[in-house]
This record gives sequence, C-alpha cells and structure tokens, in this order.
Amino acid sequence: MADMQQSMVEFERNRAQLMSVSTQKQQLELQSEALNQALEELKTTKEEKAYKAVGNIMIQKPAKDLLKELDEQKDSVELRIKTMQKQEDILIDKLNKLKSVLEKSQQGSAQGALEPLQ
Repeated sequence: MADMQQSMVEFERNRAQLMSVSTQKQQLELQSEALNQALEELKTTKEEKAYKAVGNIMIQKPAKDLLKELDEQKDSVELRIKTMQKQEDILIDKLNKLKSVLEKSQQGSAQGALEPLQ
C-alpha cells in the first residue's frame, strides 16, 4: 500500500514537471518563431543598418551584425528546445511506466478484495 502511495506521489510530481517542461518548450518555440521572422526580415532588407532594442532604448547597428546575433540566438534557442524535448520524452516514459505500475497495483488490490466474495 505504501509503495502504491509513493508511486502515486511520484506520478503527480513527474506530471507537474512535464507540464512545466512543456510550457517552457512552448515559450522557446514562440521565441524561435519570432527570431525566424526577424531573420527573414533582415535577410530581405536592403538597408545597411537596423535597430536593436536594448532595454528601453533602440540602438542602430549594421544589419550584418544583427543578422549574426540573431542567428546565434536562434541556434541557442533551438538547442534548448531539443533539450526540453528530450526531458519531455524522458518524463513521458517515466509517467507511462508509473501508470502501468499503478494500474497493476489497483488490479491486484481489486482482485484481492473480490476473492473472498467468490
């Protein structure tokens, strides 16, 4: 009984962690999309200079420099998304195993309770 309760606590903890990781991954995916749009805009512009938001101010920089910065940011975000995906996959696997253990425990308890009735 204590093992089942411990498994249930672990299941809930992993489920909450999965939700957190999924939310973080979604935020990173949105950030990646915004970076892609900015990169596309910079690639198609004929302007040699563009503006970059730094805190509450805008700074004018060469478009090539901004393109390089955004490309590096995009690579970093993509790497973080892959890491989050791996964490998500690991947590899903753990949850499936715990679910299986819990279902077997419940079936065993249910069968044990029904046996004396037969």
